Amino acid sequence: MDFGLDETQEALRDLTAGLLAKEASQERLEAHERGGAPYDQGLWQALREAGLTAICVPEHAGGAGLGPVEMAVVLREAGMRAAPGPLAATLVSTLAASRYGAPEHHERLNGAAVSTVAIREPGRSLADPPATTAGRASDVWRLTGRKCGVAYPGGELLVTADEGLFLVRAPGIAEHAAPGVTTTAEFASTGEVMASVAFEDAPAERVAGPEAVTAVRHLYTAAVTAQASGVLAGALRLTTEHLKTRRQFGRALAEFQAVTTQVADVYIAARALDVAMWSGTWRLAAGLPAEEDLALAGYHASEAARALYTCQHLHGGLGLDVTYPLHRYFAHAKHLAHLLGGADAQLDLIGALA
Repeated sequence: MDFGLDETQEALRDLTAGLLAKEASQERLEAHERGGAPYDQGLWQALREAGLTAICVPEHAGGAGLGPVEMAVVLREAGMRAAPGPLAATLVSTLAASRYGAPEHHERLNGAAVSTVAIREPGRSLADPPATTAGRASDVWRLTGRKCGVAYPGGELLVTADEGLFLVRAPGIAEHAAPGVTTTAEFASTGEVMASVAFEDAPAERVAGPEAVTAVRHLYTAAVTAQASGVLAGALRLTTEHLKTRRQFGRALAEFQAVTTQVADVYIAARALDVAMWSGTWRLAAGLPAEEDLALAGYHASEAARALYTCQHLHGGLGLDVTYPLHRYFAHAKHLAHLLGGADAQLDLIGALA
């Protein structure tokens, strides 16, 4: 098992890092937060023009035909910048459609526009079978149920249900409800657009059977943990830079043994998350069982917020200043842990798999 990136993956990482350094700078992120737009249209346009929103789309539909590892490479770089936006939702939905859908689904979810997935359900673990039901009458599939934590609705929506994976055109939060579909805003610690989506005999197009439901959940978990890996790496980098330059009693903070011990704890947490995330993602790409590795990655991702507390502590009062970028990393870590159901949910899953 070699987690080293190949030439294509390294080029993809460098392209993403360079683009985000320009388009997701501290100044740009602050301007976006003040503006109140659902997401930074300029950043999305730059990602799309660079082909990064379509890396998981098959080549015949205009994409690069890449897989889970490449998705993780891009999302980890986005996490390192704590950059909000619909990139993760789009990559997961396009990769799911690419793997389990037909050519017409590849054309509809081609990365040119925002698309997303609806997997989580109120009061249920990610690992639970979907409570959303699908029935067929007069050759039309219809969905009934409720999904929560849906990122950036307002376009093509891939929905997991008891009978498989379905495609629905979902309205945005400020838009009128589509037939049988109602979207309600949710709060996210990052300020990103999240919603609950209710289906009541909503017409839907079937993309794949029940065998795709668990697989799409795995892709979703890989995407969330890749982002969390980047968030923790970015926060650690910010913290170590601060400790090298901040001085007390005539010495840099990095020279104090108590400080270096706490930084080491954050580093260990970051490495544990990295190893589990890359292991699970690599196994997904290779077509191997990945449930245990991804559950472990999910646990470490949920624990990343605890490591962010240490980063805040090492910054002193500066760590609580909302004009300083560390608060953005903390918000993202909490948000990503919430998407996975928290550390206890991941421990329950690990126990069930043991």
